[in-house]
Amino acid sequence: MHQGRTQTVVCLALLVACTGTALAELQNVQVGGEIRIRGNYITNGLVRTTFLGIPELRWPATFLTGRAIGGPGAAGGYNGLGIISPVKWYDSNGGDVGFVEHRTRLNLKADFTGNVNAFIELDSYDIWGEDFRSDYVTGGDFAPNTSEDVEIYQSYVEAENMFDLPLRLRLGRQELSFGSEWLVGPKDFVYFFYGRSFDAARLTYKTDSFSVDAFAAELAEGGPFEEDEDVWFYGLYSTCTAVENHTFDLYWFWVRDARSVSDTNLTWFGEWMEDVFGVDDYDATSLHTVGFRAAGLMGAFDYEAEVAYQFGDADQVGTTFKPFLYGDDEAEFDAWGGHFDIGYTFDVPWMPRPFIGGAYFGGEDNRDISFWDWLNPFDRPEASVSFNRLFSNAMYCGAIDAFNDLSNCWLARVGVVAHPTETLDVILAATYFEILEPFDAPVHFTIGRYRVPIAPMLSFWTQENSDELGWDTSLFVVYHYSEDVTVRLQYSRFWVGDGAAEGAFTYNNGLIFNGGVDDKDADFIAAEMSVKF
Repeated sequence: MHQGRTQTVVCLALLVACTGTALAELQNVQVGGEIRIRGNYITNGLVRTTFLGIPELRWPATFLTGRAIGGPGAAGGYNGLGIISPVKWYDSNGGDVGFVEHRTRLNLKADFTGNVNAFIELDSYDIWGEDFRSDYVTGGDFAPNTSEDVEIYQSYVEAENMFDLPLRLRLGRQELSFGSEWLVGPKDFVYFFYGRSFDAARLTYKTDSFSVDAFAAELAEGGPFEEDEDVWFYGLYSTCTAVENHTFDLYWFWVRDARSVSDTNLTWFGEWMEDVFGVDDYDATSLHTVGFRAAGLMGAFDYEAEVAYQFGDADQVGTTFKPFLYGDDEAEFDAWGGHFDIGYTFDVPWMPRPFIGGAYFGGEDNRDISFWDWLNPFDRPEASVSFNRLFSNAMYCGAIDAFNDLSNCWLARVGVVAHPTETLDVILAATYFEILEPFDAPVHFTIGRYRVPIAPMLSFWTQENSDELGWDTSLFVVYHYSEDVTVRLQYSRFWVGDGAAEGAFTYNNGLIFNGGVDDKDADFIAAEMSVKF
């Protein structure tokens, strides 16, 4: 479906919605919202002078000649400098970070006759200290910086029971959430809870035994200068609840990125020569994800399992893998992902629920080259494309999965959930992480925490890093002060493995290096209060 056809479908949906609301009259108006404040303190892990991070160089580009590193920037890695990392696993030189997050949400819901609703929500996400209006040194006061404060987070019209069927149309900016939010969710878990909403049209058909959702969301508008250069997200999500206490989901998600990609901008003769040699020939990126999910209860047992497969053209990823001038215009998505969780609740005081779980995010690392590839200046690069987490709301570790983008790895965890009182929840968990495709680093030896390359100009000569990312142990305490007021406390420790200390491409869906300069363990401490009204 190209841009013009998509816009036609959305316009028809808008026409249907407007027709349904023409005679609607306002009945009720409800006002609500949420205030959420969370303080975070992280030790030893981040290379940061700000909480968002300033990456450090790990391997200079001169040690990587001819190797397709990929990720941000062009040839040789980050802006041509080499391999960078946002973490250091080192206990000095600014490795500790503390910041306070503050999100304010205010919404209004209007109910009309004819089963029509309208919903508007404003929000503001801030870090304490960003907007202080005074300078104590000079005594000067300033106007606040409001460029990134209040935003329209949601704004949609909803028509229910359309055509006297259990059919609902929701049109406008809205959150999308499916299943356990393993691939699509509102980005509100633990910390960095910016929120995530989509400009979308969503049609839902729901009965007592099944439901089907179809949606189309525009992620980026390319402008009026090309017919097809936008980014769209489509999906079909079906859920069956016909079996009591069990849910079965079947889905298809499709991200289509038609923004133009080009390695060069040559004269007609140069472009003709590129066609002859078959380079700089990128298509639209087309990421398809098909999956199945099952969840339910069997007596005291509860379970959830999900498996997904991704396929399609990955040209937006391939263009970043440029060892010299040209990227990989034949890159493809071809990866499996999945997760599971099994628990058993004992009918005794505290209602303990021990559980086991795990997750798998397929990955590849093709960043090494052979001796003959190193000699061949016309060698075609091969991209490293791992499982894409899409818009996940699942976070497995605050130290290495804070942005829900950990890939090219598998993990296994065990833990227990207990309820000492009706208002208190306690969770204790331990998780092991392992890399699927380790990075082949330039051959080197170490002196303390320093790595000394043996033959920096011979980039084909490499040694494989370890595959052990490490362990995470976490304690969560949730106190439900009232129905609307919640207090959360967390302490986590990441026990750094050799794979994290030496480095591997696991961040940003396998495109950014997770590599330190040491193996010092990292602590994460957080305290949060939220109020809903």
